[in-house]
Amino acid sequence: MEVIKTPKIENVRMLDRYNNRKPSTGTLYLTATHLIFVDPDAKKETWVLLMHVATVQKLPLSTVGAPLQIRCKTFLSVTFVLPRERECHDLYTSLMQMSQPFHIEDLYCFHYTSSLEEIPRTAGWTFFDLETEFHRMGVPNANWTMTNLNKDYQLCDTYPQCLFVPTSVSTIVLVGSASFRSKGRLPVLTYLHKNQAALCRCSQPLSGFSARCVEDEQLLNGIVQANPNAKFMYVVDTRPRINAMANRAAGKGYENENFYENIKFQFCGIENIHVMRSSLSKLLEACELKTPSMAAFINGVQSSGWLRHIHAILDTSLLVARSLQEGVNVLVHCSDGWDRTAQVCSLAQVLLDPYYRTLQGFQSLIEKDWLSFGHKFTDRCGYLQSDAKETAPVFTQLVDCMWQLQRAYPSAFQFSERLLLHLHDHVYSSQYGTFVGNCEKDRLDLKLSDRTYSLWGNIASHLDEFLNPLYKSEAYPELLEPNLMPSNILFWRGLYCRFESGVHPRESIADVLLANRDHSTSLEMHIAHLQKRITSMKALLDVSTPVTDNRLADDDEEEQQQLLGLRLKKSMQVVDEHPLSTSKSVDSVFSDGPGIDNAITSSYQLRREIDSVSLDWRSLRNIKECVCSTPFDHSSKKSHCWRCGEVFCTRCLDKQTPLPGHATHRPVPVCRSCYREVRLSSSSITST
Repeated sequence: MEVIKTPKIENVRMLDRYNNRKPSTGTLYLTATHLIFVDPDAKKETWVLLMHVATVQKLPLSTVGAPLQIRCKTFLSVTFVLPRERECHDLYTSLMQMSQPFHIEDLYCFHYTSSLEEIPRTAGWTFFDLETEFHRMGVPNANWTMTNLNKDYQLCDTYPQCLFVPTSVSTIVLVGSASFRSKGRLPVLTYLHKNQAALCRCSQPLSGFSARCVEDEQLLNGIVQANPNAKFMYVVDTRPRINAMANRAAGKGYENENFYENIKFQFCGIENIHVMRSSLSKLLEACELKTPSMAAFINGVQSSGWLRHIHAILDTSLLVARSLQEGVNVLVHCSDGWDRTAQVCSLAQVLLDPYYRTLQGFQSLIEKDWLSFGHKFTDRCGYLQSDAKETAPVFTQLVDCMWQLQRAYPSAFQFSERLLLHLHDHVYSSQYGTFVGNCEKDRLDLKLSDRTYSLWGNIASHLDEFLNPLYKSEAYPELLEPNLMPSNILFWRGLYCRFESGVHPRESIADVLLANRDHSTSLEMHIAHLQKRITSMKALLDVSTPVTDNRLADDDEEEQQQLLGLRLKKSMQVVDEHPLSTSKSVDSVFSDGPGIDNAITSSYQLRREIDSVSLDWRSLRNIKECVCSTPFDHSSKKSHCWRCGEVFCTRCLDKQTPLPGHATHRPVPVCRSCYREVRLSSSSITST
């Protein structure tokens, strides 16, 4: 708070590059975590998380004030015009310091407190266990075993403590191989296919122009022998050949096929982090053209090379997946084995294993191949003030590739595009401790599981928001083989232009389908509940006023109606005169137990059960704002209250409770007003 020199600035103009003639005018607030712009006339709020801020730039002074442009890691770009230059400078200084703190302890996750009391701090931290994930693959087994050499991170401090290696190799071989690999990242198992083909990962060897390591050669030979179905394996170097050859001059390089038996070596041409960072910058320039035109945008996207890089990552991943499907082992590496290697290994497993296309499986994949095996999230996401050359959109490329696959196979994934956007936002927000740190050791040293919230706990509490309504687990073959023709690799407007108004559909198709599914589920549970009540009342009527079938059969239709009327009237008298009708149980909740007494209920209780479920839900179309005045845009999640059927934002629909009119006692989303009414009604019935 000491660096906030000006917490409130009035008469600030927020520019819209598509509508410069009508800028929003309001008040700008700077808090410890957010920059908030409030336009009272338009009932509009713009929240910018400080940890999302990528760059802050002071533009030349104009006649209306001092412009300040803010670009975010979520691809939001906003320009504020402040009335005084001094206020602009103070805000600029504060944002520069607060968006990239010096110390990791100052990150948002160490100060964030969940607004939902139902989510404990420990939720999500125990969802994944590395040994359990390998047990799911059938490891350890006769060919693969777990080694404890890295128990205290002495062998490789950026690897997990649990490492799985061929059973045939000795400790001396493992130690020798680690000393011959960059950063000590020796070849280890990351995935074992059901046909016993192994996917392994490592970093580049320290081979230089002619150096060799017998232990490293023995380890690779042990990996080949661990697969009884193939006599060789592929070594996939994800780098362009020229880059790998240049590294030889620095004492690094790649495997020499003359020294390694039974390997087939291949370069795949995925560029390094510096090229990718520059490519994304050019792509965003094309998205932020001051005078956008079709030709300028298409040329900008093409010259950025971004789609070409996405294609290269997918193409390499498909090569690896096909090799594993054919029963051949694959060893993947890049330079240090924590950027391109993570991308290719994780995407290959998504293509190969349907488990990783589920929500739980995808979380496990990120935990295993990104968090446990040491992707440098703190450096790549630019959490702290450090070398800008270490930042790179590596994880952004992963979610982009996943989106390309979701487009190609719309029913193959249990989760929707919204999960990818949610993941991307929170990887860069540092709001949760899940992605803080550069490796597993860093996270243990920081005691993140004790001091911060987990993103997986947040996702678990909002699970319905991220499910794909089109998901069919058996819709596609086990191996996905996408058609990677250039025309099939598309620009992801929903990510890179997600904050541009007027270029998106009014509502998401997935959101509409999810709303229809939820509405149908609510009605089905309500129908089941009413059927139970009807069955109970029918049993009561039958027992109270028995009428022989023979008499009804001998009378004509008019007499039958009279008899039924008398029967119903007499039955109602029995109900009114029943001892329980005047007892304490009249207003009690309808019990599901056996017997006539349990079928007796008051008209008040029946009305309460019927009114607790909304039969008609409001359409998502043309809803511009929530009842709290929060405006809805294309990226906003619109959610229904299952009791009243109205549409709310996620902040207003943060309660869940069972409804009396549902057959099951499953908690369902309700608005705060309905939540209070249901709880008050339940407590009043209980007290009576």
